[in-house]
Amino acid sequence: MITINENYLKLQDSYLFSTIAKKVAKFGEEHPDKKIIKLGIGDVTLPIAKVCGDAIKKATDEMLQKETFRGYGPEQGYDFLREKIAKYDYEKLGVHIEKDEIFVSDGAKCDTGNIGEIFGNDNVIAITDPVYPVYLDTNIMAGRTGNYDEETGKYEKVVYIPTTAKNNFIPELPTKKVDMIYLCFPNNPTGTVLTKQELAKWVTYAKENKAIILFDAAYEAFITEEGIPHSIYEIEGAKEVAIEFRSYSKTAGFTGVRCAYTVVPKELKAYTKEGKEVSLNSLWNRRQCTKFNGVPYITQRAAESIYSEEGQKQIKENIAYYQENAKLIREGLQEAGYTVFGGKNAPYIWLKVPEGYTSWEFFDYLLETVNIVGTPGSGFGPSGEGYFRLTAFGSRENTIEAMERIKNIK
Repeated sequence: MITINENYLKLQDSYLFSTIAKKVAKFGEEHPDKKIIKLGIGDVTLPIAKVCGDAIKKATDEMLQKETFRGYGPEQGYDFLREKIAKYDYEKLGVHIEKDEIFVSDGAKCDTGNIGEIFGNDNVIAITDPVYPVYLDTNIMAGRTGNYDEETGKYEKVVYIPTTAKNNFIPELPTKKVDMIYLCFPNNPTGTVLTKQELAKWVTYAKENKAIILFDAAYEAFITEEGIPHSIYEIEGAKEVAIEFRSYSKTAGFTGVRCAYTVVPKELKAYTKEGKEVSLNSLWNRRQCTKFNGVPYITQRAAESIYSEEGQKQIKENIAYYQENAKLIREGLQEAGYTVFGGKNAPYIWLKVPEGYTSWEFFDYLLETVNIVGTPGSGFGPSGEGYFRLTAFGSRENTIEAMERIKNIK
């Protein structure tokens, strides 16, 4: 008899965004005359930068010629891209990263989910609450979380760290010892950030407790305020305790192109049950060599092109477009009387739902009343109840129209 991985049965019925898609599709079928504005899923709407398109065309031409055709590339990524990452993403921050500490992949979602494979299942995980669902769901699949408690909305073995308006969205250090700590800043879904001083507390905690920080920096390009770290490695000692994930999805509009990278410093160690040190860089490299054949050459050439002078100019123009959308949403919601967070250093706006509504009830209300789609905060965890997320990745026209609709609700 073939059996299944029964941890999958502990997952909630559907992935958050699948549930939203089904609701929206049903509403659209029932109301074909309505124009639905989608500000829920963080998918970009602007085309990729011209330099990226030109790089793709050139690389495609190379693949059509016998002399320049390329087959399997290095699983870790081509040196031409890894060297650019080290120079332009980290040297400018005063951080030294070796190219063989960089692993190019097809998405931060995959990397943040797959990274758990190199860690033991008896590790205690800590997540901020609310949280990007992939961190939690992949640990449920691995068997680290225990069972789900319907009353609390939590998994029994997970340490939840509330991150809400009550603590100014600054997660407090856990009172219970944990081993794997998931942090995402600028944060998805709340759009909030941590200062270097606040982030340094987590690095100190990880060092003192031999823990690992899994730091998602996918939205660092949207930071506008001074003094906010773009990388955890700006914190002294972080290379000894942190893995960092970055993505070109929002930075360069690569949601449909697929390219990201993960940094695993050589200083980073974990331990066998007997206490023997093991290099996580080596383990992740071994995992990638076994289960991943690398990102296509064409895609990596596109990623490399954004580090040119013209590439930087073009992607910054796209980022500025979404930052302006975020400002329009933030100010529009405030004008309509909502309490709003985020939207200054991230493409996400986090708002308190009106009194008397749950997050899902407010989702239904917006969809049915003004035909706008957002994301219920409770879908990101129990501390997300009472909040709602909108994204800045829509078109300018739809963003303006959405705010006018909300402001004109009677």
